[in-house]
Amino acid sequence: MLRRLHHEQPASFAFTPANEAWAEAQISKYPEGRQASAIIPLLWRAQEQEGWLSRPAIEHVAERLGMDYIRALEVATFYFMFQLQPVGSVAHFQICGTLSCMICGAEDLIDVCKEKIAPKPFELSADGKFSWEEVECLGACANAPMAQIGKDYYEDLTAERFAEIIDEMAAGKVPVPGPQNGRYAAEPKSGLTSLTEFESGRAQYNASAQAAVDLGDTIKRIEGSEVPLAAPWRERGANHAPAPSSVKLNETPVPVTERAAMAAAEKATELAKAEQKPEEAKAKAEEPGKARTEAAPAGGRRPEALAAPRAGKADDLKRIKGIGPKLEKLCHALGFYHFDQIAAWTEEEVSWVDQNLEGFKGRVSRDNWVEQARLLAEGKETEFSTRVKKGEVY
Repeated sequence: MLRRLHHEQPASFAFTPANEAWAEAQISKYPEGRQASAIIPLLWRAQEQEGWLSRPAIEHVAERLGMDYIRALEVATFYFMFQLQPVGSVAHFQICGTLSCMICGAEDLIDVCKEKIAPKPFELSADGKFSWEEVECLGACANAPMAQIGKDYYEDLTAERFAEIIDEMAAGKVPVPGPQNGRYAAEPKSGLTSLTEFESGRAQYNASAQAAVDLGDTIKRIEGSEVPLAAPWRERGANHAPAPSSVKLNETPVPVTERAAMAAAEKATELAKAEQKPEEAKAKAEEPGKARTEAAPAGGRRPEALAAPRAGKADDLKRIKGIGPKLEKLCHALGFYHFDQIAAWTEEEVSWVDQNLEGFKGRVSRDNWVEQARLLAEGKETEFSTRVKKGEVY
């Protein structure tokens, strides 16, 4: 099914301060270079904050994770849990219409939605407070029919009770979620047939409903301060002892002739370093604007680099899509200051840079820096560089 962005979009998007802190914590779960793994949690929190996913929200998340916009759009349009159009300002009702719910009365709930909210799914009610849709199985078959509203399940519904819930929410109330027919959880409607010794002394509501009651308002937009921020993986990640390596080393002995050749090569390198005069080494390293090269590691060759930008002024590398402020500093540290430097990189040199961008490995190839740099070096503009010049990105 083809899903498109809504024709009306807000001008911008930003996380609330509390949601921003939450997003940073989620990103910290993943190692450098793998931050894109946080795409679904961040898109979901953006939707929880706004009710739906706008284009600015999707692009904001993509930029935070160093992803091309199209990659984030692929995720947002693939998963139907992401709403790509505005939803009701108070609540969006998701009616389970799969087998168990359907034979237990889901069609009656849908009729209530058509009567009290809007004739068609995803349409806003006249007052803009509500919207609805039919969804696939929500996994509460024992409590059919049911609907998800916000984070909560409202189960064992009848058309009459569902209509009352809508009216209560319209009046600013938050009905208690969970079973609506007096059942505690998902036990038989006739009552417990086993584990009856646990029936007494339990809380007023089951754990899910009790959590909603404790929070007080579970249909409002999430701004991040509802519960304390918890990120236990940060401490574990910083302090845990590394797991023993499972890699099996190659214990095949090196032939004597090869071992001797390797030792001779290492000795020759050490002698060459020792014979170099200190003043020559210093002059070579400090001469501004002078190209320098280094031995290439396996998998590529280091491009020529500069000890300092020409005429003391570097190009704005952030005009290349894929290079943000942090990555620009890293490029400078490697001696890359100008568009024409990047534009001249060969495939071998691109491979070297891809491997040596600590925390951003593979970005050169992924975002095609060389082609972008070539255009910018010629005085031309790209769509992204134009947005940067207008101040729309940084």
